[in-house]
Amino acid sequence: MKLTRRTILAGSAAALGSSLAAPAVKASPGWPTKQPIKLIATFPPGGTADTISRILAPKLSAGLGTQVVVENRPGAGGTIGSDLAAKAAPDGYTLVISHASPLGIAPGIYPKLPYNVITDFTHVTLIGHTPNVLIVPGDSPYKTLADYIAAAKAKPDQIAFGSSGIGSNTHLMGELLGSLAGIKLKHVPYRGSAPSLQDMLAGAIPSMFDPITTNVPHINSGKVRLLAVSSDKRLDMYPNAPTFAEQGFPKLTTSTWVGVSGPKGMSPDVVARLYDELQKAYKAPEVVERFKEVVLLPGDKPMTPAEYTAFVGEFATLWAGVSKSAGIELELG
Repeated sequence: MKLTRRTILAGSAAALGSSLAAPAVKASPGWPTKQPIKLIATFPPGGTADTISRILAPKLSAGLGTQVVVENRPGAGGTIGSDLAAKAAPDGYTLVISHASPLGIAPGIYPKLPYNVITDFTHVTLIGHTPNVLIVPGDSPYKTLADYIAAAKAKPDQIAFGSSGIGSNTHLMGELLGSLAGIKLKHVPYRGSAPSLQDMLAGAIPSMFDPITTNVPHINSGKVRLLAVSSDKRLDMYPNAPTFAEQGFPKLTTSTWVGVSGPKGMSPDVVARLYDELQKAYKAPEVVERFKEVVLLPGDKPMTPAEYTAFVGEFATLWAGVSKSAGIELELG
């Protein structure tokens, strides 16, 4: 099955039926009454979760009248920060940038994941999604994906790719490309996108899979070359960069999505207020412009908490099937 966002949304809608059209509960006053609100970014500074957090935090602070502070808690493909959020008090003062890796990919590859992606969270809304890319340094001998695959076939387990961590969606993409192309790539995990990118630019690794968000400045400067993007069509911003699908790998049509969630048991009034402020925040012109700059694509329409919860569950189910078919199972370190 092609894992596009439309596929996932269609499955989610079918599962929930007409309940998806229900409006969010009207919020009552009373929250927040103290500060700060902690917003956990589950990857290090410079990565997608961190970038989105720092774009949203000022607008949320202004809207809520309380400081929203970004706290980076990286590790284990985002599962450490996600677990901290799941186990926090459900009072609305600990939130998390929910992310495709720890909530959508991890359930299918970690049999002993310490949280349930549905029952241990209160999911508020999807913020957007960004394509994943296979990139190499600008002076790499690999000009195309075909060049890259040919090199990997000639040197099994010697062509390395970096990812944002063991069990991340970028790790899984590398494994899936290897499985689909009949090649053996060497995985080099990092604690996030930024350190992986630094090592690639320094020549320590020859390639990496990553959300495009982190890499835009380096792509624009020519320091990084795009070999393939995981969107279902070429990006307007990079019309010369081919998709995985048009190069023979339609199963690699997917994206890294981000949203906002909190621990299970949050008050419906708090969720409704937060939902309303998030809608205002990511529709603000300056936020829209920043999201465009980092290629964070908005959803087709705002997702209610019920829709976002269904989206997370459907994505996790679909990728669990992909992980199983590719024989990928890991242990948390």
